[in-house]
Amino acid sequence: MKEGDDVTKPLEATGIFPGMVTSMIEVGEETGALPDMLARIADTYDEEVDNAVAALTSVIEPVMIVLMAVMVGTIVIALFLPIVSIIQHLQ
Repeated sequence: MKEGDDVTKPLEATGIFPGMVTSMIEVGEETGALPDMLARIADTYDEEVDNAVAALTSVIEPVMIVLMAVMVGTIVIALFLPIVSIIQHLQ
């Protein structure tokens, strides 16, 4: 970059960034709209993260409800077992 090279070559060399990102950065450099292209990339990944969080939340919610039901059921049974035992000993 010090010598005037593109930003995309070092990014591609690292292998960390997906091809779409480096391609979009390359297009942004060529057209002179790099800040706008970086904003578009950020928006795209922001939407992906939001979708992943929403999907994870929709999966975790029923699991949490079932776990809470099991916990409440266990507490209710633990409360009623001594009462039933006392009633059986009285008869």
